[in-house]
Amino acid sequence: MDALLKEITAIVGASNVLTGEDVSARRADWLTGAPCRAGAIVRPGSTSELAAVMRVCHAARQPVVTHGGLTGLMHGAEADPDELAVSLERMTAIEAVDPVSATLTVQAGAPLESVQQAAEAVGLQFALDLGARGSCTIGGNIATNAGGIRVIRYGMMRQQVLGLEAVLADGSVVSSMNRMLKNNAGFDLKQLFIGSEGTLGIVTRAVLRLHPPTPDVQTALVACPSFEDLTGLLGHLGRSLGGSLAAFEAMWQSHYRLLTQESGRHTPPLSPEAPFYVLFESLGSDPESHGTQFALALERALEDGLISDAVLAQSDSQRQGLWSIREDIEGLIQALSPLLAFDVSLPIPEMHRYVATLEEALAHDWPQGRMVTFGHLGDGNLHISITVGTADPAARRAVEHLVYTPLAKLGGSVSAEHGIGLEKRNYLGLSRTPEEITLMHTLKRALDPHGLLNRHKVLAPKQG
Repeated sequence: MDALLKEITAIVGASNVLTGEDVSARRADWLTGAPCRAGAIVRPGSTSELAAVMRVCHAARQPVVTHGGLTGLMHGAEADPDELAVSLERMTAIEAVDPVSATLTVQAGAPLESVQQAAEAVGLQFALDLGARGSCTIGGNIATNAGGIRVIRYGMMRQQVLGLEAVLADGSVVSSMNRMLKNNAGFDLKQLFIGSEGTLGIVTRAVLRLHPPTPDVQTALVACPSFEDLTGLLGHLGRSLGGSLAAFEAMWQSHYRLLTQESGRHTPPLSPEAPFYVLFESLGSDPESHGTQFALALERALEDGLISDAVLAQSDSQRQGLWSIREDIEGLIQALSPLLAFDVSLPIPEMHRYVATLEEALAHDWPQGRMVTFGHLGDGNLHISITVGTADPAARRAVEHLVYTPLAKLGGSVSAEHGIGLEKRNYLGLSRTPEEITLMHTLKRALDPHGLLNRHKVLAPKQG
């Protein structure tokens, strides 16, 4: 390792190779706050520097883990002492913004929020939005195919990427920086890297798709008498608001009551007695017509009994107050410690029965436990937060079994948007066929034959 670090130092400079306490002072992830255990942290300043670093690592058979904003929850950036962490924190430049073609070219270490701001500066918008927007990076968003709160209107990160550049395990650079919406010339190679969690290559730059601005934002929090009314509301809003519906965030009573009435962290805008709550948002370009359309849709939902109560945000501060209830992950961590967090997807009609059955199973096995549910729902995504009063690994495995196993028969996924990492690697077979997993191994061997990039993540070691 010492000899290798000398070679790497000659490439990136002494100040960009961190060792010892400079490494352990950094966290390994956002959720646990555990110290980074990597043998060293390397901070390249360009694609060419990273390529040179990977060439010497490949020659030395040195495993490498990529670090972005470290906001992931699946231990995808966890590094062992015999691994190097490559941080893209110096590669944050917005290289170009083209308002005519509606594209933005950016380095992978740029925070999501800086991309959003750069788009707004030229009268456009970057559609992806996450609660961790100030910390998560574009490279991490690409590597995990991030979803967020506007998937039902704009799609996931995959739909926002027109081109990208990546460094392979041997230091080769694949530059496919396409800036066109339509390009059918051969294989769409960028798709190999989007959602691969750094196991096939390290994304260094990207061309992102921008969208016209939607300056008028209408936001409401409503209470629903039943799950059938909740899904009825989703259909009603889809028909009434059409393409302007951007977010449909559902909160079971367990989530809403905990973060308002019980914890006192938020003043409840609505009574916490309803079984379900929905925070929905519509984006439009004309305030007058869009506001009228939104009000009429809300009024019709009340008349039809789909909602029992509602509050409409009258200002940006009120809007932020409503969203703070939905996005208060720190409140969940404090209330449900030790927290077991799950991110799953399944067909919307199956959600109510799935959640109810899971709650019953947990109550039977851990009477002292607790489960809180919320999710994007409009795109089939649920976030389930559980505590059983212990951090014992055996208890965690038992809870994981209860959460994940039913998804196979329901046609669901063990990961809706957070990825697989180390956390869900052993459950990948519940959501992917043996043939799919075999093909994943084939791709991994082809692009990284020595298993140096984010080793052991996503795919379990192939037996035989």
